[in-house]
Amino acid sequence: ARLVESGGGLVQAGGSLRLSCAVSGPTFNIYAMAWFRQAPGQERELVAAVDWNGETTSYAEPVKGRFTISRDNTKNMLYLQMEDLKPEDTAIYICALRQGGIMKTTPEDFGFWGQGTQVTVSS
Repeated sequence: ARLVESGGGLVQAGGSLRLSCAVSGPTFNIYAMAWFRQAPGQERELVAAVDWNGETTSYAEPVKGRFTISRDNTKNMLYLQMEDLKPEDTAIYICALRQGGIMKTTPEDFGFWGQGTQVTVSS
């Protein structure tokens, strides 16, 4: 599977962005996905995860109530709607895919990764 993110950019604190992740190439019948982020000098951390049909989601505590993960399986797309962005949200945002429908939240559970899209939030 090939994953390509888009939608990142520079935004002022309090602003919004919508990230997209397009899935192409050989995929599995069902797969779970997630968004991770990595800031300079920091480890990769989970932002949000979703199961194969979008019914079960999980969010990292710092983004709860501000970010929403969703997916459109008819279009092979994953989304991350980000509201009320803060400078500490600045990072490269990376989408990930794992075989199987069960939602997972650790990087080791995912076998396919995109290149990432930069999100920069100015104060």
